[in-house]
Amino acid sequence: MTLLKTYARLWTDDLDQALPLLAELTGEQPHLRLAFQEIALAAIGDFLVVAGPAEERARYSHASATVVVDDLEALLATLESAGATITTPVTGGPTGRFLYARHAGGAEIEYVEWTPDLVRRIIRP
Repeated sequence: MTLLKTYARLWTDDLDQALPLLAELTGEQPHLRLAFQEIALAAIGDFLVVAGPAEERARYSHASATVVVDDLEALLATLESAGATITTPVTGGPTGRFLYARHAGGAEIEYVEWTPDLVRRIIRP
């Protein structure tokens, strides 16, 4: 199992207002933009910007980062053997499959296995 990309999460009320500064700071344009339930997301550089009403963002604020992996099943075995607690089981989403896990030390992370198309487009162009 390989970690392909790690995103720091940034929280904002308005995605379009947040992106220009991040584009200037990173020298990049968003490489991923999508909606998930009531939330709008954009990935730019090493940031995952999460936008929407505060009460909707709060549903996801327990995770401090989003980590893209190449094999969610192998990751699951590693997490469980290290004493992590799976707080959201493997679930399908717009970019592939994901889960949330609380590590033994208390950090909670969202892990995502992207679709092959996204991996080819973003990780291995």
